[in-house]
Amino acid sequence: MKKKQSTVPSGNGNESQPTREGTLDDVNKKIVALLQEDGRRSYVSIGKEIGLSEAAVRLRVQKMLDDDVMQIVAVTNPMEMGFRRQAMVGITVNGDIEYVAQKLKDIRQIDYIIITAGRFDILAEVFAEDDESMLELVNRQIRKIDGIDRTELFTYMRLESQRYDWGVR
Repeated sequence: MKKKQSTVPSGNGNESQPTREGTLDDVNKKIVALLQEDGRRSYVSIGKEIGLSEAAVRLRVQKMLDDDVMQIVAVTNPMEMGFRRQAMVGITVNGDIEYVAQKLKDIRQIDYIIITAGRFDILAEVFAEDDESMLELVNRQIRKIDGIDRTELFTYMRLESQRYDWGVR
């Protein structure tokens, strides 16, 4: 698949430089790093730190959001939100892995899905209010999807660390 070509403002308002979807110039990387530190940071504050106008920062951020380079979201602790059970589900598929991954997307209690190479074909992180809800999720929703051969749950005992400030390359 050919990557789409687009332009990103260079910072002075008069020029723009071509970028490929999925690549970031140094200015965009700085913006991402600053937003990873504080997602509520103002465009004015970011602009002052990296030498751009508020408008140029706003355009760059919007372009990265539109291109799915990043998201700006509130990250919660599931335990504090009433979800007492979390687990990683290892899924072995007998058939079309992409079909199963698409079906898993429809289940609201799955927060991410990864197609892997190794012991499992798919890993899915799930959350539930309690043991009974987790059983219902795994037994009546996940395992009912055509093509799923086997599941293995890795129940989380405690969330020890979760980071979003790992930076950009």
